[in-house]
Order: sequence, then C-alpha cells, then structure tokens
Amino acid sequence: MTVDEFLIWAEGRPGRHELHDGAVVAMAPERVGHADAKGKVYRALADAIDRAKLPCRALPDGATVRIDSKVSFEPDALVYCGDRLANDVVEVPNPVIVVEVLSPSTQHIDVGPKLSGYFSKPSIAHYLIIAPGKRPLIHHQRQADGTILTRLANGGEVLLEPPGLSLDVDALYG
Repeated sequence: MTVDEFLIWAEGRPGRHELHDGAVVAMAPERVGHADAKGKVYRALADAIDRAKLPCRALPDGATVRIDSKVSFEPDALVYCGDRLANDVVEVPNPVIVVEVLSPSTQHIDVGPKLSGYFSKPSIAHYLIIAPGKRPLIHHQRQADGTILTRLANGGEVLLEPPGLSLDVDALYG
C-alpha cells in the first residue's frame, strides 16, 4: 500500500494506524502514563511557541508525517511553522519537531526506523524521545552538516533551534 492509499483507507476507521514499508500497523491502546506524557509534551511545546511568539503550531497525535511513498508515521506530538494548515488536512508536510513517547511495544521502532525515517525529511530539525515518567529526555538534533547530535536532558531548558523554542524539560516530568 502507498501512503496515498493508506490515507484513504484510514479515513474514518477507528483506532490509530501507521504505514511501515507498505504494511498497515495498528497501534496498541495507550496506558495512562503514555497519554499523560503526550499531553505534557504537547502543552510544553504549545507554551514554548506562545512565549517565543513564533508563527508555528504544535499538534498532538493524529497528524500524519509522510516519510516516503510507503512509510508514514503518526508522532505523539509535532511542531510545524508557517501558514496554518487547513482543518481538513491529515498530513503535515514539513514538520520541524517530532516527538515520540516510548511504549513497551514500540520503543524498538521509535529508536530505530523512526529515527532514520524522520531525519530523512529535510524539514525535521529535532526528534525528541520521552519515556513516561523516566528521565532523561532524548534530543536528536540535525546539525548544519547533516549529522545528528544526540544529547540527554535531565532537566532545565532545551533549545530547539530552529525554530527558536526553549522547552522546559522539568515540565515534561512534573
């Protein structure tokens, strides 16, 4: 299945799904800790955008990020900048920040195929990985030369440049 076929197939279907190498993958029901972590990271990103007064938007899970013609992921949160997308759009074409919250059933995908997949998109500058209730925040950042710098943040502020956000790590774990 292609991403275009997948998006048509998924329209109105219950549950959450992703497309991995042309195959539909159902996402398991979430635990409360996972949902709580997603809410905190979305809120922290939205608050950072408001503080910075940037023309960016944070979205919770539900939006699709196309990696290639047969792969699309649905991050737990993302940030895109520029014009506001139309309300009926399901795909965010140029996210700048993507976030995944680890879960036991998918963490091997989040730290492997999603890491390489997300950074195959030129617009993505930051990939954040959070384990519910467990520090550190893992911050993967694209450098000017294309290399990916990984750092662990146990607290304080993480600068997400571009687009120019300061993320309060402690707010993610409070």
